[in-house]
Amino acid sequence: QVQLVESGGGLVQPGGSLRLSCAASGSISRIYGMSWYRQAPGKQRELVAVITSGGNTNYADSVKGRFTISRDNAKNTVYLQMNSLNPEDTAVYYCKAVVATMMLGATGDYWGQGTQVTVSS
Repeated sequence: QVQLVESGGGLVQPGGSLRLSCAASGSISRIYGMSWYRQAPGKQRELVAVITSGGNTNYADSVKGRFTISRDNAKNTVYLQMNSLNPEDTAVYYCKAVVATMMLGATGDYWGQGTQVTVSS
């Protein structure tokens, strides 16, 4: 199958930066869109940023100008550079990838386990 493993979360002070990584592995034929979501306590999971296989990006209004999504197709990895963090960015961050697997060429959504980002002084 396909596994997504995130890293890079942690505790950071307001105004600080973090870089999240999410590496996909397994029976991968092709990866289409890759994205980051976040879920704060008591809130619904929300889309933060998305990047297509061709490199086109889109962001939630709340993070435009502060976050940058990128990907390394050779490494099957997506990144999220987060700058000017504020307490409202505190959440569990999840990556998602749309993957065509080698088994029967089936395409599906795969999620990482999540990584905690806490912005606090």
